[in-house]
Amino acid sequence: MLFNRMLLARIFLTGAILTEVAGTSSMAMIPENEAGWLNYLPMWLLISFSYLLLAKAAKTISIGIAFALWEGLGIALITVVSVLFLDYQLNAQELIGLALAIVGIVLVTMGERHDEPAARTPRANEEAVCTR
Repeated sequence: MLFNRMLLARIFLTGAILTEVAGTSSMAMIPENEAGWLNYLPMWLLISFSYLLLAKAAKTISIGIAFALWEGLGIALITVVSVLFLDYQLNAQELIGLALAIVGIVLVTMGERHDEPAARTPRANEEAVCTR
């Protein structure tokens, strides 16, 4: 059961990352002289759908891990899209920053726990309360 839930959560997270990249990348495709709100509709829809998928993923994957992966991989992929399709050129500092972000994503992912969360009981809640 945990395997299926985790697989589904990762599918949701992958969808969230890809729709965030598509939505953010679509901003660069809006013509400068056409600033009507309808031109931004695809961006709004894609980013909204991205948040919906992220929320679904965060029901199984811890929110810190899910958000770190969503944001980190999103930044890396948006940069790749910018370089490949929008003629953006990276400088050395940006390349080092992206490399460090990728290392961070790998470390965060490797530290993720995959066991079932402990059931919350009233007794567990009492023990969790810090008293002075």
